[in-house]
Amino acid sequence: MEKVMRNRARLWFACVLCMLAGAAFAQPGTALLHRAEQNLTRVIVHDIFSPPVASRIYLYANAAAYETLVLGHEGYQSLYGQANGFPRIVAAVGKEEAGPGDINYKLAALYAFFRTGGRLVFSEPMLKDSAESILAAVGEQDEAVYQKSLRLGEMVSDSILAWSARDNYAATRKKRRYTYSKEKGKWTPTPPGYIDAVEPYWSQIRPVALDSAAQFKPLPPPAFSTEAGSVFMKEVKEVYDKTRALSKEEILVASFWDCNPFYLNTQGHLNFATKKLSPGGHWISIAGQATQRSGKNWIESSSVYLLTSIALFDGFISCWDEKYRSQFIRPETVINAYLDEKWRPLLQTPPFPEYTSGHSVISAATAQVLEKELGKGFAFDDDTETPYGLPVRHFASFTAAAEEAGISRLYGGIHYRSAITNGQTQGIGVGLQVIQKIRLKEGIGK
Repeated sequence: MEKVMRNRARLWFACVLCMLAGAAFAQPGTALLHRAEQNLTRVIVHDIFSPPVASRIYLYANAAAYETLVLGHEGYQSLYGQANGFPRIVAAVGKEEAGPGDINYKLAALYAFFRTGGRLVFSEPMLKDSAESILAAVGEQDEAVYQKSLRLGEMVSDSILAWSARDNYAATRKKRRYTYSKEKGKWTPTPPGYIDAVEPYWSQIRPVALDSAAQFKPLPPPAFSTEAGSVFMKEVKEVYDKTRALSKEEILVASFWDCNPFYLNTQGHLNFATKKLSPGGHWISIAGQATQRSGKNWIESSSVYLLTSIALFDGFISCWDEKYRSQFIRPETVINAYLDEKWRPLLQTPPFPEYTSGHSVISAATAQVLEKELGKGFAFDDDTETPYGLPVRHFASFTAAAEEAGISRLYGGIHYRSAITNGQTQGIGVGLQVIQKIRLKEGIGK
């Protein structure tokens, strides 16, 4: 009797395992897509990519996923004919490769995403480990469909990688080292690392929706002057005074939006980095949280990720175009030279010119896109920074989040007010250009 009971228990346990396995390998919800994004972010953080370069990785990986999904979905259209230099992927793949019922488009899209992202990061094996787990979780049981789906994802990935190879990125790797201007009021490297200029030639990268890097050229920064009553010194004084009287909430705001991928710790002669996600990574996280909260399906979620990536990518190109045109001096340099040599900002000053504020530009651009896709009154809780010990923050809208991201740079002591406000205007222009030029849903704007 005892033996019978043991056998029944084993049979029951085996049945439970089969049920769990069936659930695990059922057609996935969008959770796998969001996991893929999170794993790409994890590798980007690990590899310490600068904010502009990180935006490039997000762009091409998300383009690969979307362009794969769109082959199997009516109502959405390719970037072909919309994005600058984009190839006709459908012609490259061929209809025979994408017949209905023969392709698992979710599997193919995830494979295209990981394959493309893997070619653009340093730690490709680390991303492959994540890919294997996530691809297995799709649960495709038909080996022929599985292999054909991977083949489709590979072909789309090849097309996207070929598109990426023509964006002038490789050429900018070969440029001569940046030469600092000796003119007063121009940017020079800042403590503690005095790191060389980051991506001084980024304006030469091909944008996706912008006509040119200078399409939304902002007003010039205030004229440099050490006169106490000058517009510039009033802005300097505002940074100095504000950072010496920050409230706990303002410190929290600055820390929440810090998004410094390479915080340099110094202890005597020892230097080591603390890795965090970039500003673009923070907004990719917001896009993921928002699409999950709104119940978006695969193609809808993928389109939001793609549009967010385009806004980030073009936003950095626009911003960096101005940064290395004006080459404006950072608050830390001015305050140490003219007001207080011992003053240090709350946040570590990034290694590139001050004007305009990068976070202000890309946040405003992304907010425009997300409000178009999800609504102007879309309220959300942002838990992006909880892995870094910071609490969840609530925002009444994407614009509210973008405005807080902008002002955080003043609280952090790394930007003047004009760089924030003019950067936000610049970013709004970029975002509206993306909305106007890139129409992923068929019939819109026709």
